[in-house]
Amino acid sequence: MANREAGKIREVQGKMKLKDTLYQVIFEADTPAGKWFDIVLLFCILASVAVVMADSVGTMRASYGGFLTGAEWFFTILFTVEYLLRLFSVKRPLSYAGSFFGVADFLAIIPTYLSLFFPSTRFFLILRTLRLLRVFRILKLVQFLREANLLLRALSASRRKILVFLSGVLILVTLSGSLMYVIEGEANGFTSIPMSIYWAIVTMTTVGYGDISPQTPLGQVLASFLMILGFSIIAVPTGIVTAQMGYDMARGVSNQACTACGREGHDPDAEYCKYCGEKIE
Repeated sequence: MANREAGKIREVQGKMKLKDTLYQVIFEADTPAGKWFDIVLLFCILASVAVVMADSVGTMRASYGGFLTGAEWFFTILFTVEYLLRLFSVKRPLSYAGSFFGVADFLAIIPTYLSLFFPSTRFFLILRTLRLLRVFRILKLVQFLREANLLLRALSASRRKILVFLSGVLILVTLSGSLMYVIEGEANGFTSIPMSIYWAIVTMTTVGYGDISPQTPLGQVLASFLMILGFSIIAVPTGIVTAQMGYDMARGVSNQACTACGREGHDPDAEYCKYCGEKIE
């Protein structure tokens, strides 16, 4: 009995050591093994994206279709194994799977499997380019990585304010479009309220396609009002995110990755991960 329990303990310890080793190689670019792993991974991502692009060219597909299909499956299986190893090496696989890089890793492999049932989805493999963002860690561009994390956190923290702002804009374009439909009518191209709302969105964002334009003086006055209003409205989300970024920059940020979920962006004095609650080692 004692030998059996000792064997189980050694088995658990061996598994934990394996997970720690895999974590250091896969998630930490500071070690030589981790750096080489990420460099090889980046070259594989570039090669897989090149295969997808080549496969979209008719002449290339006609001449090298078999080779391109085989290469595509090779990279898909390779990335699948890598994705599973990432889930295995972290303490909380579901937390990593829901993170940005976790979703990007999943999107890098799922289109090939879906193509067995829906052939057109295979070209969504171009989403593998999202994984190239790992170059920030490999080249130790800490400054850029910190700024990228800062921007993402600012967008996340400002999402409620931006949502309220967008709701107000949506109400405004609905009212403006409906009013323009009443003023101009179907005779001047405003054939329905949804079409008029489309015109209001195009006008307020200062895009100005010109496919629909008001013909009456009153309609032109309303259009002028929306154009001028559009300049001030566009700046509001920028101000919201900029204010949040200034607040985050004053606090500072650590690039230490959580061993449980693999996420970064914690406060310098943080003892626990703000995403999963695991103690930061």
